[in-house]
Amino acid sequence: MVRQGVTAKSMAGTLKSRCKRFHFRPATAYHRAMRAQQLTDVVTHHGEGICWDPGVSRLRLVDVFEGDLLTLDGDRVASRLDVGAVVGAWRPRSAGGVVVATDDRFVLLDRAGAVEWTSPSLFGPGRRMNDGGCDRQGRFYCGSMSLDAITGQGTLWRLDPDRTVSPAMTDLTIPNGLVWSEDGTVAFHVDTPRGTADALEHDAGTGRLAHRRPVARVSGGHPDGMALDAHEGLWVAMWGGSSVHRYSLDGDLTAVVEVGAAQVSSCAFGGPGDTHLYITTSRQGLGDSEDPAAGAVFCVDVDVEGAPVATYGA
Repeated sequence: MVRQGVTAKSMAGTLKSRCKRFHFRPATAYHRAMRAQQLTDVVTHHGEGICWDPGVSRLRLVDVFEGDLLTLDGDRVASRLDVGAVVGAWRPRSAGGVVVATDDRFVLLDRAGAVEWTSPSLFGPGRRMNDGGCDRQGRFYCGSMSLDAITGQGTLWRLDPDRTVSPAMTDLTIPNGLVWSEDGTVAFHVDTPRGTADALEHDAGTGRLAHRRPVARVSGGHPDGMALDAHEGLWVAMWGGSSVHRYSLDGDLTAVVEVGAAQVSSCAFGGPGDTHLYITTSRQGLGDSEDPAAGAVFCVDVDVEGAPVATYGA
């Protein structure tokens, strides 16, 4: 079901007026803090999975426990697509439409939002899909987790372009941010309770991930969603930390974006020049009067381009 909203003025005009720009200097030393501006009203209960969709030149994100895929037009919600009881992640498809990880399975939607294909159920009750992303070969990965975040009960699932599904990693707890280096040889992943952003060797031919090692140990919050910039900087959403941190691959903290809500859940590049960092926040566990901007989308022009985000290859 699609629930239409009122569209906004052009994305570019809105972002120029709402996203403050900062001069970015790649460095190994701590860089001065930036402050994100609130782009939207409170539009989600538990916003996650933000990503730019080049097919429609719009941002999309998920409202996890509402089961909705939202499309933004500037600073307003253009549409909400109800895709299930719970939705964890999504990515654009090279053929048009989107792939989503919803409830206990993968689903392919066409350009109109109609269901084209669903995988079999991947797990039983008591678990749900969480965060995910695509490798450079067009495979879509998404992690599942226990509803109670039981240690070791998480799995990273892989959906190949031929629609076969297999487990890519097990023994996870809260699988979160997942991005690939531009050459596709390294995957960067967050399993939140570890408190690190990790690197894994990626086999382009098989999609196999191996030899996990920490890249950066975070502090001041819990690592959640993640984005990669063109200088190989990892931008990590800090759940409970009111911020996004940028780490070099040497593990140095090189930038901090302050966010006007505590539970920062995901981030992604897009917009004019691909230098805008968009940030989701969550109201999960909050009372009506607590943290009034939680659930809004924030943005900041960080003056560095994002690395290309891969699409699902079918």
